Amino acid sequence: MADAATLSRTRDPAAASDPAVLFQPYRLGPLELPHRIIMAPLTRSRARSPGNVPSPLAACYYAQRASAALIVSEAAQVSIQGQGYAWTPGIHSSAQVEGWRHVTKAVHESGGRIFCQLWHVGRISHPALQPDNMLPVAPSAITPQGKAFIENERGEGALVPFVRPRALALEEMPYIVGQYERAARNAQSADFDGVEIHAANGYLLDQFIESSTNRRSDTYGGSVENRTRLLLEVAEALSRIWGPDRIGVRISPLGRMNEIRDDDPEATFGYISERLAEFDFAYLHVVNPALEQMQKGEPPDQRSLALVQLIRERFKGTLIAAGGFDAGTAARWIHEGRADLVAFGRKFIANPDLPERLRADAPLNADDPTTYYGGGENGYTDYPDLAQERGERPRGCVDRSWR
Repeated sequence: MADAATLSRTRDPAAASDPAVLFQPYRLGPLELPHRIIMAPLTRSRARSPGNVPSPLAACYYAQRASAALIVSEAAQVSIQGQGYAWTPGIHSSAQVEGWRHVTKAVHESGGRIFCQLWHVGRISHPALQPDNMLPVAPSAITPQGKAFIENERGEGALVPFVRPRALALEEMPYIVGQYERAARNAQSADFDGVEIHAANGYLLDQFIESSTNRRSDTYGGSVENRTRLLLEVAEALSRIWGPDRIGVRISPLGRMNEIRDDDPEATFGYISERLAEFDFAYLHVVNPALEQMQKGEPPDQRSLALVQLIRERFKGTLIAAGGFDAGTAARWIHEGRADLVAFGRKFIANPDLPERLRADAPLNADDPTTYYGGGENGYTDYPDLAQERGERPRGCVDRSWR
C-alpha cells in the first residue's frame, strides 16, 4: 500500500487536486495496477433469459472498459434466492460460468483485470424472482419500502411493491455461507482475478450488519459482534478458496439505499474495519459516506469525513473510495490519504476510455439514465471512445440478438 502520510504532505490546494496522482501505479495484492482509477460495480440488467447468463454483448462492454486499473463486475447473484432484479447475471450455474468466462477472456485479452462482485439481495426481491415463488429472505421479517424490478408475463420489465420477507432460521446460516462458497469457486472457474464480497447498499449482508433491519435475538442479532457474524463467516470461507489477497469487501457506512440505517455507524463500521483488517484482504471498498453531498457539488460534512478517517485508521490496508468523485476530488482524497484508489461508476458507463479522458482532460460523454437497465447495445456498448470520436476506428459493438 502507498504511504498515505506521504501523499498527504502537500498543503498546496492546486497540487492536492492535480489529477496526475491518479496515474501513479499501485500494487494491489498480486496485481500491478497501472493507475488508481477503478471501475465500480454497475447493475445493467442485460443478462440473457432464460438463465440470467452474461451475453456476448457483456464481453464487449467490459472489454471496452479494460483500461480501468481494475474492473469490479456488476453484482452477480450467488444463488437463485439471491436475485433481486430482472435480467441480472448469476454466478451459480454452469451456463453462467461459461458466459462469465467469455467476459474475463475479453477483458484479459484487452489488458485488463476484473473481480467478480458476489451478491445476495436478501429482502430486496420479490416472489416472482425467487425459486417456486417463495418469499425473499432477510435477517428479520421487515417489509422494505419501494418496489421490485421484475419481468412480467409479457417479458417486460415491471415495478411491483416489495413483500414482507421471511426471517432466516438459525440453521439456514451455513446454507447462506455455502452459496457464497459455491459462487467463489465458480468465479475461479470463470477466470476472474478475484472476488468482492458485496456487504453494502442494503442487501443481505448489510441487512444483517445494520440495526434498522436486524431485530434478531440469537447469535446473529443484537450486538455489533453478532450482527457482523455472517459477513465474517463469509469472509473466512472465501479466504480458504481464493486466498485473502484476491478478495475485497464493499461496505456503505451512512448509506440510505434500500431503506437501511444503523443506530451507531461509527461503532459498527469501525468494528467491521478492524475485523476485516485481520484477514489481510486486497482492499476495503467504501461507498463514500458523503456521496449525496459531493454529487451536488457540496463539501463533505465533518461526520462523513470523520467516519472515513476512522475506517482508514482501523482497516490499515488498501482503501477504495466510490461515489460522487470527479478527477479533482479523487486526486484530493488520494493526496490527503483518505483513499488509495478511487472507483467511478456512471462516468464509466458513458466513457469506456475514462482513464484516457481524465489523463488528457478531454470532455466526458454524458450518460443517459433511461438506458441504465435493460435493453441492448443502446446506452451500453455504443458510447464512443476518443479514437472512435476522431474516426480512427469503427464505433462500438452491436448485437441485436442479445436476448
